[in-house]
Amino acid sequence: MVGAPAAADAVARVRRLPRLRVGLHLDLVEGCPVAPAETVPDLVGADGRFRGDLARAGVRFFFSPAARAQLAREIRAQFAAFRATGLALDHVNAHRHMHLHPTVGRLAIAIGVAFGMRALRVPAEPVALLRRAGGTRADLAFAVAHAPFAALLRRRARAAGLVANDRLLGLAWTGAMTEARLLRLLEDLPAGVSELYAHPAARPGPGGEELAALTSAAVRRRVAALGIPLGGYGDSD
Repeated sequence: MVGAPAAADAVARVRRLPRLRVGLHLDLVEGCPVAPAETVPDLVGADGRFRGDLARAGVRFFFSPAARAQLAREIRAQFAAFRATGLALDHVNAHRHMHLHPTVGRLAIAIGVAFGMRALRVPAEPVALLRRAGGTRADLAFAVAHAPFAALLRRRARAAGLVANDRLLGLAWTGAMTEARLLRLLEDLPAGVSELYAHPAARPGPGGEELAALTSAAVRRRVAALGIPLGGYGDSD
């Protein structure tokens, strides 16, 4: 998230972890733009920060030529800021999954390819797998609502020659990917490229259980026993 206040600290930490795969998390709905706010007036409010209403932002992106031009300017600025870090770009995704929006996805792919992007996250969680793992009706409805937009994004990504994941695991359980849920998903993991989606936190509260799950000895043992190879998008060629 190159425009976030802790971006420089994150880059410094990444430099100490050369095996860590790092992506660009495009942000178009929260925080501040990377491009000067006066050059993207349809994306920001009077305070110079992105407008947080996703529905209204989506309508503007789709119907307003001016908003689309500014959206392209901001996406380009964020790619340029990532390039300036000197880090290898493993993949690209977007905050609040805004690249599921057809206009955002199209621009992210076109601009990203020009910046050397090779992989794109497709936020698609298989309904059948989620059901077998104990997903609730609300979880399943969440997955179904994303499905058509994710299918379009995957088609566009692959048409552009990009690597894309076959599925995303943990989207419906954002902030609550417990060890038990993760173990259930591992037992039923289909062939192909699966991205494990998590927001781990180093302090008690939301995300704390996810950190425990990701560092669980039981999870590590089960991954090894099942022969599941781990890596980043760059390992999927």
